[in-house]
Amino acid sequence: MLIAGFPAGAWGTNCYLVAPAAGEECVIIDPGHQAAEGVEETLKKHRLKPVAVVLTHGHLDHVASVVPVCGAHGVPAWIHPDDRYMMSDPEKALGRSIGMPLLGELTIGEPDDVKELTDGARLELAGLELSVAHAPGHTKGSVTFRMPETTDIPSVFFSGDLLFAGSIGRTDLPGGDMAEMLDSLARVCLPLDDSTVVLSGHGAQTTIGQERATNPYLRQVAAGLQDRGEGSNPPHRRGM
Repeated sequence: MLIAGFPAGAWGTNCYLVAPAAGEECVIIDPGHQAAEGVEETLKKHRLKPVAVVLTHGHLDHVASVVPVCGAHGVPAWIHPDDRYMMSDPEKALGRSIGMPLLGELTIGEPDDVKELTDGARLELAGLELSVAHAPGHTKGSVTFRMPETTDIPSVFFSGDLLFAGSIGRTDLPGGDMAEMLDSLARVCLPLDDSTVVLSGHGAQTTIGQERATNPYLRQVAAGLQDRGEGSNPPHRRGM
């Protein structure tokens, strides 16, 4: 298994390229702001051929390079329907103007081929199996992707902006909801094995076991204390 990741753009969003091995087909996860160059370098370095882009959610810092990446390789982009509008209208998704200097660096809009994700779907792409879980809270259309455990590696969980090392995604932008966030943490994250590797949208790699033991929000949910209000902001918030 090959997983090559790098932080991209103004928000340091993690973009991942996943393949069975070097020299094979791959899936690209969250090519965000200024990620296109890093994607091309990684494809060349590992001799990979992309077959699809899959998106954990629609915020600009995760989708800004979707159009050029998909266009360069003639591949589709997969996104949950509740977040699809964000590719064409990023300012609405943020509830504010993102500023003309930044807009000047972006290609706003959808790629030619967009496919919609559904909760519980199993995507078979590039010889990989990705299980999709709808996980609203950060946005209405946030999803996660999980790869099953094999004899060689533990299960890998691409959490987007649902779960970070030591924290969770922010809920103060349009579509964010703390109650939904806590429900998603309980429903999507808590059932996973402690050995599951978490590769999030921002920051360092972690495991479900580490977060179960130390993450204040996952501990809160595990204890059944789901009464935190919207006024309580998560520590070390990342992304948009």
